[in-house]
Amino acid sequence: MTVFEPSSEIRRPDLPMYLVENPYLRARPGSRNTFGGRPILPKGEDWPECYCGERMALFFQLDVPPDIPRFGGDHLLVFQCPVHNDAACLKSGEEQLPERYWEKPRIWGHPGAFWRIMLHRDPTGPAEAEEPRLLGRELVLRSECETETVWRTTTPGDPYAGLSVGRGEFKVGGLPRWQQDPESHRCACGAEMLFLCGLPEDVEFESRPGQPEQPDSSYSYAYVLFLGNALYLLACPEHCHPAAVWPVLQH
Repeated sequence: MTVFEPSSEIRRPDLPMYLVENPYLRARPGSRNTFGGRPILPKGEDWPECYCGERMALFFQLDVPPDIPRFGGDHLLVFQCPVHNDAACLKSGEEQLPERYWEKPRIWGHPGAFWRIMLHRDPTGPAEAEEPRLLGRELVLRSECETETVWRTTTPGDPYAGLSVGRGEFKVGGLPRWQQDPESHRCACGAEMLFLCGLPEDVEFESRPGQPEQPDSSYSYAYVLFLGNALYLLACPEHCHPAAVWPVLQH
């Protein structure tokens, strides 16, 4: 068994990074940074539905701060089917993502995507309808200094010796804090996907009273994304499609 130990920590003020915090304040009608709430959708996009026909739940949305390279000024939305709570695992280990992977990702156990992650810069406003399953909460983005940790391994010759990771909180920008082997993917358009946002394991999204419990969740009072795995959002820097964002999951 490989054991990793931190060998050095380096402050990286050159890498803009924002922690995403939940102060447990109810979301206001026009809020743009929220758990739940009213989604600010791209122009021409309707509230997404799962391949099963169920309307997806809005887990969170936020404005990407302007100093985040390639994505500053974008609005990020993360939806998932309330019925399908699963990990998204590609059948193929190839780095190249298939055409229209946001609809037909070729994953194990599902004929299509049960999530929808969107990134856009359209001058649209919040939808009239509010997310019905999850409580709307304000989110606060706080600028912080990224810390790069370089790990050493006790296994001689291990190819992952020198693995570099960032902080492990819910954050936008900075470096991913990989819990397993680093992953990289190319968008269907050919662009190298870049790390945009990370969530640690078991982030809780509080459900509204009276709503059904989420299947395969660890909580009776909250929903989770992708079974509560650590989530790394890789986005297309060319913005080839509003849904050109890929979820990498680790635990």
